[in-house]
Amino acid sequence: MSEALIPETPEEAEAEPIKQRKNGLYPGISDELAENMKSGWADTELHGLEPIAQAAHTAARRAALSARFPGERLVIPAGNLKTRSNDTEYAFRASTEYAYLTGDLTQDGVLVLEPAGDGHEATIYLLPRSDRENGEFWLDGQGELWVGRRHSLTEAEQLLGIPAKDVRELPAALTEATGPVRNVRGHDAGIEAALTDKVTAERDEELRVFLSEARLVKDDFEIAELQKACDATARGFEDVVKVLDKAEATSERYIEGTFFLRARVDGNDIGYGSICAAGPHATTLHWVRNDGPVRPGELLLLDAGVETTELYTADVTRTLPINGTFSPLQRKIYDAVYEAQEAGIAAVKPGAAFRDFHDAAQRVLTEKLVEWGLLGDLTVEKVLELGLQRRWTLHGTGHMLGMDVHDCAVARTESYVNGILEPGVCLTVEPGLYFQADDLTVPEEYRGIGVRIEDDILVTGDGNRNLSAALPRRADEVEAWMAGLKG
Repeated sequence: MSEALIPETPEEAEAEPIKQRKNGLYPGISDELAENMKSGWADTELHGLEPIAQAAHTAARRAALSARFPGERLVIPAGNLKTRSNDTEYAFRASTEYAYLTGDLTQDGVLVLEPAGDGHEATIYLLPRSDRENGEFWLDGQGELWVGRRHSLTEAEQLLGIPAKDVRELPAALTEATGPVRNVRGHDAGIEAALTDKVTAERDEELRVFLSEARLVKDDFEIAELQKACDATARGFEDVVKVLDKAEATSERYIEGTFFLRARVDGNDIGYGSICAAGPHATTLHWVRNDGPVRPGELLLLDAGVETTELYTADVTRTLPINGTFSPLQRKIYDAVYEAQEAGIAAVKPGAAFRDFHDAAQRVLTEKLVEWGLLGDLTVEKVLELGLQRRWTLHGTGHMLGMDVHDCAVARTESYVNGILEPGVCLTVEPGLYFQADDLTVPEEYRGIGVRIEDDILVTGDGNRNLSAALPRRADEVEAWMAGLKG
């Protein structure tokens, strides 16, 4: 791979030669080869492209953003490649804010909304096709002979419905810009440097918060993507059950790899690091090492989600008996969590407080813990008042879901956790019980058992819809499902 950098401006692209890798096998390029590589290529420009499926939705989202910040320049970057090691990079994932407003998923892009009249004019700044004249297309590590063809700016305009310009022109333009500016920080250091004397942290945070809250209620396109993600995730869970014997012969990594294959075949990627927690690892909430043994007679807590090609992710958990059948104690604990989840899902409806489903699930779990004698002679009400159930329930019962697995994370508290549910909100309901292997306050037979059941729930006009209902939840249904898949 070449270590060359794309010149910062079109003018620099004309003037600067592409740098070569320090220890490349070719010491240089002859004038004849350089000239030869400039010609003899077919015209591959694409014409008459149709707008992407969500173009009308992204336009409406930009209009809402424009109305919120009249008279201000708004800058929303996609982000840049991040180095993994030396000259290799992590797979690129566009910033959520940029993808939400444009539908574009390419690196280095920047959306700019310029004040115009009563609103804004949107321009998307992108890298154009690789330059043939200066050799970028075959010499630079990000040239199209190395990493693939980029859309031309004209093609991008047709697809996205936004006027497109060369992103290499943007830093200079922003440096000279006047008037109020807001920028989504943390994605593009070059853009931030160009705006360093024009923005404030407080104003930029207001922009980020608005864009987070804008995603609380999903539009029709987003709901369809979330359903697609859940359907693919269900197929991934089926894939895992079919190969549990191979996981027993290897490790949790076989489970991780199996689900990852489904995510890459049916979507873009996994939406977050898969939790493939067998045995006592199930009591570690975010067990992503996935290097432990998979043993018959124990439980597998699988928390995983497929991210679609448009970057919407599912977030589903099932706790499965590795040998296909729950033991009596495992089933008792599992049934308690199932009952808590049922209560939580029932509380998800328009007009309900966001907290209601959490409170409903926690009450059921607390009742079970008291019934099992794990809290002495304390009443359910007293345990809830003191929060003592949290030793074993540990986490909140759910969160918003969308382009981020923990979507809308910087929304104001009054809009999110203290807010009211309305149709179009999508959230997880995921109660759990976790008895640590070294917890001396519970009977020995409980220790090392962790159970979580999680589904993705859409608030509808008259209640809710379980987007991940294709996966069974009740203990007997889980056992029958597993038996059917194993043949």
